[in-house]
Amino acid sequence: MNPSNPVTAYVTAVVTLYMDMPDTPMRVSASDQWLARHFYQDGVPLETVETALLLGSLRRLIRPADSPRLAPIRSLAYFRPVIEELQENPAPQNYRDYLRLKLRMATQKPPADVQKNTFSDER
Repeated sequence: MNPSNPVTAYVTAVVTLYMDMPDTPMRVSASDQWLARHFYQDGVPLETVETALLLGSLRRLIRPADSPRLAPIRSLAYFRPVIEELQENPAPQNYRDYLRLKLRMATQKPPADVQKNTFSDER
């Protein structure tokens, strides 16, 4: 692969962003790489892909605590409907920054079974 090739740079960026999301595989598959190339060929801006990855991951993380646990994401294709959604309804200019912050906060939350006590044991 030629790193100066724009297709290679785009695919590398997409798979890197994908692997950085919570609940995604530690390795990308050939079909993930194919789909990233397909996004490039379809003219999907990298910013749209990143926004979709952030939004899709955040939606999974902020589900109600009593919801059943979701299986890990196995493919980049999981985010395809979110990409299509954002192509139909583009996100506002600073939305990606907002999503990055919200995702960072959501991944730093204590486990759902831990309750905070606002009262001191000292009386």
